[in-house]
Amino acid sequence: DSDEAENSTDSSSSSSEEEEEGPINEWDLGRFLMQQMQLPVVHLASTCKVVETLVENLLHACHVITLGTALLHLEPCIGVGSAFEGWSPHGDPVYSLLVPLKPPTGHCFHTELGAAGELPARRGHVRVELECMCSRQRLLGDVQCFLHHAEDEQGRDQGSYLLQYLCSHSYLDIEKTARWLQLIVTNAWLLLPASHRCHLTVLPSLRSCKLCLENVSRKTLSIEILFGVQQGDSGVFLTSKEAEAGISSSTMWQESCAVAEVLFFRLMAKQAPRDSCHLTCLKIFAHLLEGTGFSSDCLKTILMHLLTVTPPSGWHRADLLERMEEFLQYLQHCLEEKQLHHFFLGNERVPREVLLPLDFRMANPLNLFQHLQQEPEAYAQALQEFGEL
Repeated sequence: DSDEAENSTDSSSSSSEEEEEGPINEWDLGRFLMQQMQLPVVHLASTCKVVETLVENLLHACHVITLGTALLHLEPCIGVGSAFEGWSPHGDPVYSLLVPLKPPTGHCFHTELGAAGELPARRGHVRVELECMCSRQRLLGDVQCFLHHAEDEQGRDQGSYLLQYLCSHSYLDIEKTARWLQLIVTNAWLLLPASHRCHLTVLPSLRSCKLCLENVSRKTLSIEILFGVQQGDSGVFLTSKEAEAGISSSTMWQESCAVAEVLFFRLMAKQAPRDSCHLTCLKIFAHLLEGTGFSSDCLKTILMHLLTVTPPSGWHRADLLERMEEFLQYLQHCLEEKQLHHFFLGNERVPREVLLPLDFRMANPLNLFQHLQQEPEAYAQALQEFGEL
């Protein structure tokens, strides 16, 4: 693991083995663009694997450290964001991973969400409740019912670990959980062989665990470990990630479709041809429109819509310029109508393999360009930026 981490952070300066192909036609712009983007994509995929393995090893060491405590269970991590979707627009991205949280034995989570009209940017609370474990205590004797044995001094002390240390007024507290995770990650790192070859710094953060990994060559990797509570068995989570508008309460969690997006792109990767250009198309537009009013989330939404309209056979390398033209036409149409629908809300084209909460499936489409209808200056700027593109 230490060699993998070291090699990964050095690999940005090394060359990657290119595909064996014939001479490039200088007028084949689609193929030229694809080859120009291929090296970063290959490097990104290999680094993501290293980061995921490293964090999994960290979480396993955290499990060893916290074994026997009545605190949170850390589930296997899920890589999220542009890097793990395979198209990061930045040369040195922050590798974000989401760690699902599960309550310890004798506890349960209840999510209290905002109004359905706030989808998909609802905020909510995670209420922690004690569960009756009397039957299991009588039959197996391996647990104690904290709910009905609070009068017992030992039961009261042990049963209050989660509620006392990681909650505020019975609600799971993000800042307390972040400090707890940062502490155990710092100690867990010392148990890993990689700690002898690389230096790990836990950076200050109120709502996540931010890590900076530096190898002997002083190459660095930036990692952010978010945590969240899954909604049923869907790809939608209440997460610790702070919304753009800011969240003042440490018990307020943000609803996120980041896992659903990763699952969608994984599904598309299975269906797409081996030389698919869909991620290259997205990366090119993200680069061209960086610094404009068109966010990477907006561009990703357009691509996801196009992937459910244009069949996989239309995304070969040779189709790149045609797909880029299609992308521009779709964006132009959205601007003319001042309407771009959120991909996961009320969209019948979302594959059934991507599990969503029922209220997402039943919701009315949400217009991500609604601000263009309400703000003439923003609309004029969007038209100008599109014209320049």
